[in-house]
Amino acid sequence: MGGSASSVPPDLLGEYQELTFLTKQEILIAHKRFSELVPKEERDQILSARVPKDKVVTLPELRANPFQHRICRVFSTAEDGDDSLSFEDFLDMLSVFSDAATSEIKSHYAFRIFDFDDDGTLDRKDLENLVNCLTGDADGTRLSTSEMDQLIQNILEESDIDKDGTINLSEFQHVISRSPDFASSFKIVL
Repeated sequence: MGGSASSVPPDLLGEYQELTFLTKQEILIAHKRFSELVPKEERDQILSARVPKDKVVTLPELRANPFQHRICRVFSTAEDGDDSLSFEDFLDMLSVFSDAATSEIKSHYAFRIFDFDDDGTLDRKDLENLVNCLTGDADGTRLSTSEMDQLIQNILEESDIDKDGTINLSEFQHVISRSPDFASSFKIVL
């Protein structure tokens, strides 16, 4: 029953494996998980289906992630800006967050996720958003203005090599290269 809807064609399976850091087994598990998010009447067309962001963020792997909405934004190829994910978008996301992805790939996507205004740099506002995501945005957990200013100043002093008041991708990757735990902590396991 529903065999074609629950499997990936062998030629596509090989292609997905070549284009991602995922094993065939991980791709099949991802396919199963993605198909569970797609309405039953659309499962026979799963490779062309899109899952709304609101459904994607219900996955246990993303539910508690403070960057869940940014993750969907960065990996979505939806042209209308709704941040929905196709199966290939979903595979790309899982590939980047897999243990097999390189630190360079992980840091590139982390930078994009943390670049809240999508301008190619992490400025003071991006850093403030980043800190608020990590500490919580509630009154009890939010840093005071002076604490936030001091923390951002410390981050910029440590990371802003060219002293232009922002962190670019190269500077970000330089900082990440000195953090051996980054690659192992930047993952999603299915």
